[in-house]
Amino acid sequence: MTKRKRDEISVITLGCSKNTVDSERLLKQLSANDFKIKEDTFDADIVVINTCGFIQQAKEESINTILNAIELKKSGKIKKVIVAGCLSERYLEELKKEIPEADAFLGTEKYEEIVRISGGELKKELLGERVITTKAHSAYLKISEGCDHPCSFCAIPLIRGKHVTRPMDQLIKEAEFLAANKTKELILIAQDTTSYGIDLYGKRNLSELINNLSEIKGIEWIRLMYAYPSNFPDDVIDIIAANPKVLNYIDIPLQHISDNVLKSMRRGVTAKATRKLIEKLRNKIENVVIRTTFITGYPNETKADFEELCKFIEEEKFERAGVFTFSQEESTSSFILGDPIPEEEKEDRKNILMEIQKDISLEKNKNLINQELSVLIERKEGEFYVGRSYRDAPEVDGEILIPVDGGVLKPGNFYNVIINDYDEYDLYGFLRR
Repeated sequence: MTKRKRDEISVITLGCSKNTVDSERLLKQLSANDFKIKEDTFDADIVVINTCGFIQQAKEESINTILNAIELKKSGKIKKVIVAGCLSERYLEELKKEIPEADAFLGTEKYEEIVRISGGELKKELLGERVITTKAHSAYLKISEGCDHPCSFCAIPLIRGKHVTRPMDQLIKEAEFLAANKTKELILIAQDTTSYGIDLYGKRNLSELINNLSEIKGIEWIRLMYAYPSNFPDDVIDIIAANPKVLNYIDIPLQHISDNVLKSMRRGVTAKATRKLIEKLRNKIENVVIRTTFITGYPNETKADFEELCKFIEEEKFERAGVFTFSQEESTSSFILGDPIPEEEKEDRKNILMEIQKDISLEKNKNLINQELSVLIERKEGEFYVGRSYRDAPEVDGEILIPVDGGVLKPGNFYNVIINDYDEYDLYGFLRR
C-alpha cells in the first residue's frame, strides 16, 4: 500500500520565548507525523502562525503576518492558513469574523487540534519533546504557564490563564531530552518563574527544581529569567550564589520605582522593598548581573515619577535594562485610566532612559577590560566568532566577539576569553593562551 504524501508545513513564531517553546513542541508532533517542515512559507502547503497578542505593536505584527499568509492562499501558493497562539486566544471571535479566509483559529498550546487539522494525530508519548529551533547548545525550558499576578497593564492572565506549574518530573525528563541533544545551557522561562510550585506543591520550590536540573549530565549553565520581584524566594538567591552551574544572572522585570505608579500598576511591591531586594542580590551573589525592564508613559506617571525612575536607574546601575512604552490594553484594569500621555512623550521618556542605560553599560563594559570570561560560542560571523558569557542571555543582551584569526573555535563549546575592547553593549576579546 502506497503511503500518502504528507503536506509540507511552515510554522511562523511571533512574540516571546514562551511562544518559541510552544512552536518547538508543535514541530516535534508534526515531524512525528511525517510532515515535511519548511522554513520558507512560500514552499509550504500549510502555514501555522503562532501569534503574539501582548501589546499593540505585537498585535499589529501578528495581524499583518496573517493577512500576508491569506494573500498567499488566495493566489494558490499555499493550501491552508492556521492561526494559533496568544492573539487567537484573546480575540478568537473577532478574528473569525474579520478574517474568515483562515482555515482555523486556535488558542495557545493547541497541539492536538493543529495536528488534526493538518491531517495527522497527536503522539502522546512524545509530549514534552521538541524540535529545537534555537542553537542546539542553548534551549528554553518553560516551567509553568499563566500568571496569578493582577498587574493592571498586563493581558497575560486573560490570554494564558492562571498560573499552572509543570510537574517537576516532566521538566527533568524534558531537560534530559535536551541534554541528550547537546543542550548545555537551560534558560528557565515562564510568565512568573519565582511562583513555580505554589499551585501544585503548595510552596515555592523553584530552588529544588534548579538543584535537580543542575544534576543532569551535560547541562553546564542554568539561567533564570522572568523572576517576579514580589515575595522573591530567599532560597533561590542562595542556590544562585552556591551552585556553580546556576549563572550569577537574574532577570527581574521591575517596571517602575515610583510608589505612585507601582500601586496603580498593582505590582504588589514598594520602592523600599525593591531596593532591599536588589541590595540582597548584590550582597549575596558575587558579580551578579541583574537584567530588568521598565515601562514609561503609564497613565498616572507624572514628571516627578519619571524623574524618580531616572534617578533610580542612575543609582542602581543595572547591568542590563530594557524599556517599553505603555500600551493601553482592553479588559485590563488600567484600561479605564485611558492613555493620556502622548506617544511622542512616551518615546522621549524611553529614549532618555535608554541613554542613561547606555552610559551605564559603557562603564560596566570598560571595567571588564583585561578580565577573563568563560564564553559559549554561538556562531561565526564575518571576521569574528560570536559568543556569550554568563552575563548575556541570548537575543536580549550583548555579545562577545573574538577575531577568527586567533584560532578555530567550535560553536557550542566554551572558551576562556580575555576582554581587550568594548562598546556600549558588546565586548571584544582573544583566547587565553
